[in-house]
Amino acid sequence: MSLFRARHGVLTDHDIHRALNKGDLVVDPFSADMVRPAALSLRLGQEAYTLVPTGPVDTARHDTYPSLLAKELDDHGRLAIGPGEVVLAATLERIAISTRLVGVLDGISDLARLGISVVLSSQVSPGFGAGEGAIITLEIVSRLQETVHLHPGTRICNLMLFKASRSALRSYTEMPHNYSRDVVISPSRLADHHV
Repeated sequence: MSLFRARHGVLTDHDIHRALNKGDLVVDPFSADMVRPAALSLRLGQEAYTLVPTGPVDTARHDTYPSLLAKELDDHGRLAIGPGEVVLAATLERIAISTRLVGVLDGISDLARLGISVVLSSQVSPGFGAGEGAIITLEIVSRLQETVHLHPGTRICNLMLFKASRSALRSYTEMPHNYSRDVVISPSRLADHHV
């Protein structure tokens, strides 16, 4: 029997559970409450950094990149996002998907309606997090003129999964300068592609 009932399209909740049982999807920690009708919700972790620029950024030069300043949670355990601040935050979950799957990340409307943009590099490539799994780094920006407090452990985005055909290229984890094994937030590796 095929791993997935559907030949095409997004995996539904039944398919997501089947992928978890077969090992094509690994989510740690996993909560059944995060499975949606056609997506898997991911939660905000506790690790976060503010991007602090020191001048103009040249994408080909690491030395011009913004610094990562660690953001501590406040006394109430909240992550404060200031007006216009750009924060890199980790998902609570570490994810691994087999080369038989591809994912697409999407923000949630609950946050968008509060003026919070969760900007995502939306593709989660086949083979992402192979082995132990990897965090997904999210870019969070507040469009409001007031501070917004986010609570670690709450839903921050959705991961939609699709069945993938076999790629002629190597697995994402074998490609240079990728983020597939990150367990902590890493700075941009874009300059590495210019070498």
